[in-house]
Amino acid sequence: MAVVVFRPPSIAPIPKATRVMAAVACSATSLNSVSGLRRHRKLPILLFDVMDTLVRDPFYEDIPAFFQMSMKELLEVKHPTSWVEFEKGLIDEKELARKFFKDGRSFDLEGLKECMVRGYSYLDGIEALLENLKLKSYELHAFTNYPIWYIMIEEKLKLSKYLSWTFCSCKLGKRKPALDFYMEVLDLLGVEPANCIFVDDRLVNIEAAKDAGMIGLHFRNAETLKEDLISLGIEVTTSEVA
Repeated sequence: MAVVVFRPPSIAPIPKATRVMAAVACSATSLNSVSGLRRHRKLPILLFDVMDTLVRDPFYEDIPAFFQMSMKELLEVKHPTSWVEFEKGLIDEKELARKFFKDGRSFDLEGLKECMVRGYSYLDGIEALLENLKLKSYELHAFTNYPIWYIMIEEKLKLSKYLSWTFCSCKLGKRKPALDFYMEVLDLLGVEPANCIFVDDRLVNIEAAKDAGMIGLHFRNAETLKEDLISLGIEVTTSEVA
């Protein structure tokens, strides 16, 4: 059993009814309760991107197949900003359906959502690692670009067993890698940037985190993430994480 203690490096601070109920439940420990965690919190705070960091993203394979297109074909006919607007909470899913394609063609929205739900799954080794960190009493938050459909992920995978859906782009109206999103996260958490470890599969988002003064870890797989966390002094019991 290997347990190590965190010593932060020196870094200069720089719907349906059931889904509505799920959203309320997911938010119960979210923005309004962050301040309540400050009194007895264990540092560092761990911030996780969700798609392709914790959860498989169905966009790259399942969604083109749903539309019977290649990814290249889908990108050519898809509206260039509709999904980003949806992620930022600027439009609802009805508006997304209306403008998803450049030419305004209709499609089976519910079928698309069902396709996405089928595609959601924990990445190998991630759930065990999250459980391990939760048992060690670390404060874990999602810091993700995703629309209100994050509730569908929650309904299937119960991610809130391990972390709070605190910093979703659809809640705060900002997307990574915009620096003001990172700064708002830091402001809401009320901690020094060097006391935040941010994990993401996209390097551009990691670089933005570093620009904000956070510690950034590039996600490749659960095993290397575990090793990276241990190297930073995070308490991970190695025998418990495959």
